Amino acid sequence: MQPDDLDDKTFQQFVELIYEKAGIHMGPHKRALVTSRLAKRMRQLGIEDFRTYYERIRQDTTHTELVNLLDAISTNVTEFYRESRHFDLLQELLTKWEAQGQKRFRLWSAACSSGEEPYTIAITAKRSLNNTSDTRILATDISTQVLEKAQQGEYEEKRLEGVPGQALQRYFSKCRNGAGSRYKVSEDIRNMITFARLNLSTPPFPMQGPFDVIFCRNVMIYFDNDVRRRLLDEMHRLLKPNGFLMVGHSESLSGILSEFKIVEPAVYRKAT
Repeated sequence: MQPDDLDDKTFQQFVELIYEKAGIHMGPHKRALVTSRLAKRMRQLGIEDFRTYYERIRQDTTHTELVNLLDAISTNVTEFYRESRHFDLLQELLTKWEAQGQKRFRLWSAACSSGEEPYTIAITAKRSLNNTSDTRILATDISTQVLEKAQQGEYEEKRLEGVPGQALQRYFSKCRNGAGSRYKVSEDIRNMITFARLNLSTPPFPMQGPFDVIFCRNVMIYFDNDVRRRLLDEMHRLLKPNGFLMVGHSESLSGILSEFKIVEPAVYRKAT
């Protein structure tokens, strides 16, 4: 199938469906990306026509193929200790809060992708706190495929380049040797995390909070301002007073009405 097999009308219907179900805005500049990812999924199903695939999604009462569509469209780019300043700040906050007597910590990785972010959060907590017996991390994503990878907690050696040497030795074990060496996250780190599918464009969410820190990084760039506002309002509800929100460095809350106060670039605090 060639890109021009996707006619204007069908492309627009896919764009509207993706926005309706996931809040992801796919403008005309994303047409080649949409076409290639749809085509890949269609080849897996043996479907040759975009219109036929669209109708199949609409007629699927189980919504299974809709989930597969959103999996195919979602962009999942991540790494351990990505935008490392956030984890330095997280360490400072956890250390300070524990010194003030706090013993219960709740953290949320809102777009966890294949797990590098929540595992980095968990490792940071382990290295910062004297006692993590009541520290829990919620890790959510819209893609079931990446959630499966995240739950496995197994990564190629090259994916661990950003992990400090002591943390690598303490919290990972080699599970395959040779040229394709792979490492698995330790059980005590994995046990701190609960993985769940969540569509960030459809608040309110089922959890009650409050969270101490929310990581919602490099996902709002795919949303329009209406979806961003709804999501920010919901995260504000779920944060504790003076809780922190970490966003991607390419993202900004400027121009969006919210109750957050900027602390530094890509870091916001819930005002009391």
